[in-house]
Amino acid sequence: MSNRRSFFKKSAALGVGAFGINSLFNKLHADDFHEAEKLWNENSEDNEDYWSVIQDAYTASKSNIIILNNGGVSPSPVVVQEALEKYNKSAAQGPSYYMWRIMDKGREPLRQHLAKLAGCDAEEIAINRNATEALNTIIFGLPLQKGDEIIGTVQDYPNMIQAWKQREMRDGLVYKQLSFDFPIENDEQIVKAYADAVKPNTKIIHVTHIINWVGQIMPVKKICRMAHSKGIEVVVDGAHSFGLLDFKIPDLECDYFGTSLHKFLSAPVGSGMMWVKKDKIEKIWPLLCNSQPKSADIRKFETLGTRSFCIEQAIGEAINFQEGIGSKRKQERVHYLKKYWAEKAQQIPGVKIHTSLKPEFSCAIAGVSIEGMKPEELDSKLMRDYQIHTVGINWENIHCVRVTPHVYTKRSDLDKLVGALEKISKKA
Repeated sequence: MSNRRSFFKKSAALGVGAFGINSLFNKLHADDFHEAEKLWNENSEDNEDYWSVIQDAYTASKSNIIILNNGGVSPSPVVVQEALEKYNKSAAQGPSYYMWRIMDKGREPLRQHLAKLAGCDAEEIAINRNATEALNTIIFGLPLQKGDEIIGTVQDYPNMIQAWKQREMRDGLVYKQLSFDFPIENDEQIVKAYADAVKPNTKIIHVTHIINWVGQIMPVKKICRMAHSKGIEVVVDGAHSFGLLDFKIPDLECDYFGTSLHKFLSAPVGSGMMWVKKDKIEKIWPLLCNSQPKSADIRKFETLGTRSFCIEQAIGEAINFQEGIGSKRKQERVHYLKKYWAEKAQQIPGVKIHTSLKPEFSCAIAGVSIEGMKPEELDSKLMRDYQIHTVGINWENIHCVRVTPHVYTKRSDLDKLVGALEKISKKA
């Protein structure tokens, strides 16, 4: 609580735009959030009165559709929506002036605040459009040679898999994929699988921090320590972890990290971030051209041409919103919501949960299936008959419907999900 109070006091002295006293967050939400703190009970598991204030800050909480596919892309709170609208209206008056001469000056303060949230040096943060762009920059930028081996898994995100396969085709790399049967509640089992796969020519291990299909949290730090002991670098796909889990990027002990900010940080769609350990920036080639491609300046990865400065600047209000809640509190809430519905659902005959319910092995995402139904059938029925939006997953050895709540999700909506699963299961 003292950290959150400190946030509100300091926000007035942080400059202009999203990080000054006139930020939209301060105007729209600071008073409400401050009052909500009085409702917080450290001894309560749910704190529904507090979370109702957070829910009201999202228009998505009032939708006629129950949105439970936040693992794909998350709705933004009102403050981020209004910030984006404000910047778009300004840019529309004269893009070449307002974007390049006004908004572009906001990138460095934004970089500083993203770095603070990530717990790293601002000179290690590049701002781009999504995790695919961030990780493709790293994957195609690594100076690997013919015969060098990369270890990933078949459960990694498809765009990353295809990027490594493309490098394999183009440069003669060796791309090896492990396969896991999730859920796994044993870190050492996972680490050992990677360690056993290592060969003398292994140069890179690619790890997905949270497996997007079923929400398994991978033991990234343990994998990194094992890899580094063998002289291997680690690339981490943090698309589903940043803005959700309470961690700092350097604490993972990885070498490279990419994420989308439009997932659990609730920033505008089309915003992302890349982190490269400072002493490794120089050796990574930028994905798009730069006048100094071998520079040690992280900004060489931001020569994207004309892009939406408006989206970029609205990220600042998403950071304010995140800090107003607190990362630890947010992680605990979203895990509580996942566990709330999944514990009830797994008691229904014919229903299977494909994700661990322990907080060290999962957080927001859980997979669910009903015996005798294909994932796409269950997904379609939830939407058609109950207005519950999820996503059917058929990927390698994973076949389920992915359900992902967010901080704006109401328990009553999850009760409707459980009720729907029970009715569908009986008919199935």
